[in-house]
Parts: sequence; structure tokens; C-alpha cells
Amino acid sequence: MSFTLVAKPTIVDRFVKRSLVADIALVISGAALTAIAAQIAIPAYPVPFTLQTLVVLLVGAALGSRRGVLSLGLYALAGLAGLPVFAPKADGSHVVGFAAFVGPTAGFILGFVVAAYVIGLLAERKWSSNVLKTFVAFVVGSTVIYLIGIPALSSFAFNGDLVAAITYMVPFMVWDVVKAVIAAGLLPGAWLLVNKIQK
Repeated sequence: MSFTLVAKPTIVDRFVKRSLVADIALVISGAALTAIAAQIAIPAYPVPFTLQTLVVLLVGAALGSRRGVLSLGLYALAGLAGLPVFAPKADGSHVVGFAAFVGPTAGFILGFVVAAYVIGLLAERKWSSNVLKTFVAFVVGSTVIYLIGIPALSSFAFNGDLVAAITYMVPFMVWDVVKAVIAAGLLPGAWLLVNKIQK
């Protein structure tokens, strides 16, 4: 029996033969995609607008819980190690290393790891093959990110004013609903395509 990092198969396992080498490659690829998405940013302080949340949740849904959490964990560790993988500041510079984990976006980085695991669990239960369930899964994943991210944002950027932090994040929440709608079209559509091709 070969060892893999898969708990239950997800959509990516319909394309890639399951093996430890393949799993490692997928974990690294997910981290790289997240880093790329972080660079596609509209500058704002203290948190920029990016495509990162969408990619984080897509990585979790595609890879499943184990590979998803490892992929986003690798992304976080890369930033901790000093690589410029996190979203840039308004001047184009990056906060890296330990400083990134004691700043306004620290909670969101940690939230990405947890959210990837949560949405990965839902994907392993085939939620990503249904439009409504995919939408709900992405809303749940986004909520996990906010539950971890907003308290840290409040502490580091709003002097502990949780209401102010939530108010600041409202446009991001609206944008994340749009992302959930996009995902609700993409993932079930991908499942339909895979099923047709592999019949």
C-alpha cells in the first residue's frame, strides 16, 4: 500500500494519480498559487484587497483537508522564513518574518490555514460537486478566516475596537460573497466536466 496525504479523494485526485510524490507537488503548488494571488492586490491599509481568499479556499477544496492545511501551512512558513509571499503594502514592500505575525494581517494568515482544512473536509464529503453546497462551503471558509483574522486586526490596527475592525472589513465580506458565487460556478462545473471526460 502506498502512503499518501489524502484523507478522502477530492476533484484533483480525478486528474492526478495518488502518491506521496504527487501529494508533495500539490502541496507546494497550492502554496505557490496562494503566494501569487497575494501579489494581485489593490493597496489598502491595514488590509489590502487581493484574490488570496478565493485561492486559499480553492486550494482547500481541491486538495482536501490534509494537503490543504499543509499547503497553507507551508505558505505561512515561507513568509515566516523571510520570503516575500504575503500581500504587499501600499508602497510595494513586503512584511516578512516574525513581523508579519505580529501585525494587522497576522490573524488572516493563520485563518487561511484553518479555513483550508475546514473547506477541505467539506470537499471530501463532495460538497464541491453541488452549486449550493459549494457556495455554503466557501461562506463557511471565509467566516473561519474572519473569526480568526478580525480579532487580530482589531488588536493591531484599531486599538482593540472590534466594531471598528468589523466595519472596516465589510467591503471585504461583500467581495468574498462574490468569490463564493464564482466558486459555486467553477467547482461543480469542473466536476461535471471530469465526469463527462471519464465516462
